[in-house]
This record gives sequence, structure tokens and C-alpha cells, in this order.
Amino acid sequence: MNKITLSILFLVLFQLIPAQETNDIKLSALPYYSYGKGLGITSPDSIFKLNIRFRMQNRFTSLYNEDEADGYEAMIRRMRLRFDGYVGDPSIIYVVQLSFSPNDVGAIEDGDNLNIIRDAIVFYRPNEHWNIGFGQTKLPGNRQRINSSGALQLTDRSINNARFNIDRDFGLQVYYLNELQDQFSYNLKTAISTGEGRNWTKEPDNGLAFTGRLELFPFGSFQSNGTLFEGDLKREQTPKLMVSGVYHYNNNARRTRGTIGEELFEQRDMQSLLLDAIVKYNGWAFQTAYMNRTSDNPLTVNPDDILETRYVFAGSGFDTQLSYIFKNNYEIVGRYSYQEPHEDIEALTPQTNQYSVGVTKYIWEHALKLQAEITNTEFNYIDSSQTSDWYLRFQVEIGI
Repeated sequence: MNKITLSILFLVLFQLIPAQETNDIKLSALPYYSYGKGLGITSPDSIFKLNIRFRMQNRFTSLYNEDEADGYEAMIRRMRLRFDGYVGDPSIIYVVQLSFSPNDVGAIEDGDNLNIIRDAIVFYRPNEHWNIGFGQTKLPGNRQRINSSGALQLTDRSINNARFNIDRDFGLQVYYLNELQDQFSYNLKTAISTGEGRNWTKEPDNGLAFTGRLELFPFGSFQSNGTLFEGDLKREQTPKLMVSGVYHYNNNARRTRGTIGEELFEQRDMQSLLLDAIVKYNGWAFQTAYMNRTSDNPLTVNPDDILETRYVFAGSGFDTQLSYIFKNNYEIVGRYSYQEPHEDIEALTPQTNQYSVGVTKYIWEHALKLQAEITNTEFNYIDSSQTSDWYLRFQVEIGI
């Protein structure tokens, strides 16, 4: 039997196998893929689901500092991978986020942990209202901090978010969510955490942090969870408003800003009050925030060198931000920030004003956008001297 005859016989036998049976054999061995917010993979028996996402921010900044030589920075500001899904039951959800850029990981010093892990938390959602999480993730702090850095209108959060806000921590979080369309709604979010910030393993903890956040929606919820991203990309057809408040108490904190910052020479108790509001309507978006941190005796002194001090960054700050997005998906945005250190540390750090103006082109909403920004920062010192810095920045954000 020659090769041609064998080939014909093989093709005839193959055609005798029912097509549906062949497909069933193949499909039973393969996972199910979906495409939306990232790449989704679900096992054939639906026991688990894995969603994979990434994002990066590439930026160039030209610096013009009054008391330093002009220069530039070119960097990968953020490079992150995120995995989420469920195991066993759709109500048992996991979230893992890893960071790889130098600014995210930070300088590696002897005795410090490699700060790759940003989020590692398991949630249990018994119904649409309750959300219970255990692990490491963002505390329910200020709105701009809760939002992803990829959902910002300007290239970074405000100077007050950098100084006064609360960040990621390990602990237990319990949310009660009650957002309704076009009706008065509210969310209540609480957390009990270590207070030491992410990936802390240096010493056993001897204090806890307690956080509570209340969100009110007088006119109902925003379209497409619009509080989770800045700017009115959805062009709300009716005015939408969210007002919220946060109280945070950190007992025996070890760092200058509670969950982040340098280590203090002595532990301190800290209290934070965070208030914010967002309005969106027909392409316009306005948001404002007030932040305050207090601590008794914020100054700490090195017992081995009394000339070396570190302090809790106590004080207050105010942000206001206004934007409009045109129908061609170009957006203009302006922000003003005012920062006032507490009188106990005003000799060590200046009062600061910052003014920013930006232009954004949204190609695929916040997942693919081009951003340009110019920012001026004024520093006012206790001796009445003043300095002023400028930067001009271009940034590309891309992610799935």
C-alpha cells in the first residue's frame, strides 16, 4: 500500500469521527478564556478563576529648581502585575498585586524587606452588601489614595496625599456597601490593622490601627463606579455627588507618616481626619479634600545622637481640583494644594503651595492615555524665606 493510499484512508477514518465528539474532547481539557478588564482564565469545572492584568507608567520630567541645577528624570514610574479571581466558590475572592519599578520597590538596605508585594488579600462576599477581607491591601482612606494611581487625571497624587494619607496595611477589613442608582446611598468601610504598613516583619507589633470611612451619595451612585476614577469620562447625565469622611487612629506607630515613612526613634500615637467630596456632571468633574494628622509630641530624638531627630508629619492640607473633558476625549485639569505643618515641626519643614495644570488625551479611557503636566511648588520657611520649583512632565499610561 503506497503513501497516497494510506493518506486517503487516514482522511476517511478521521471524517467518520463525529465532529462534536472531537470538539468535546478538546474543550474538556482546556480552560475558558475571557477578555474584558484583563485576561480571564476559568477552569473547565469552574472551580477557580484567574484574571491577569498589568499596567505601566513611562514618564519624562524636566526639572527647574531654584536652589539646584536644572535637570531631567526619565523613568518607569510604575510597573505592576495584578492577579485576581476566585477559588472554589465565586464568593471567595483573592487579589494579588506586585510592583517592580524602582520607585515602587524602594532602595534595598540591610535588614529591609524587598517591597514587591503590594496587595495579597482574600475577600469573602456572602451577598451584594457585605465584603470581608483578610490580608494586605489599601486601608479605606482618602478617595484619591483609594483610587488606583492609574486612574488619576494628573501624573501623581497631591502633595497632601503623599504627606497625610494612610496607605496599605495588613489586617481585617469589613465593608457594608449600599450603592443605589438615582437614590440616596451610602457605604461604610472599616479596618483593624497592624499600623506598620506593608511587608513589616522587623519587630513584633505592640499596637493596632483602627480606620472607619463613611461615604454618602445624595443623588445615587455614579455610572460605572465613577468614584473609582478621576474625571467625568462617562459624562454623567444628572449631577452626582459623593461626600465622605475617614477617622484613623494608629496606636504606637513606628513611622513618620504612620504606615509609611522613615522609622521614628520612639513610637507615637497618631490620629488622622480625612474629608473629601466629588461632583461630576456632563464632562465636568470637581473634587476637594481636607487632611489632618495630630500627635502629642511629634518630635523624636536619637538617643545615641541628640542632634539627629525624626518627626511625625503632623499638620493639615487642602486640595481642590477641577476638570473638563471634551467630546474628542481631550481633557484639561487644574489642581491647587495647600499644606501647613503643625507648629511643633514648622521649623523643620516648610508651608507649601502647589499649582498644577494638565492636559490628557484618553485613547482607551484610563487604560491608555497620554498626559502632559506643568507644576509649580512654593516653599515658605519659618524665617520668611521662600523658594520655588517647577517641573514639566510627559507620561504614557498603558494597561489592561
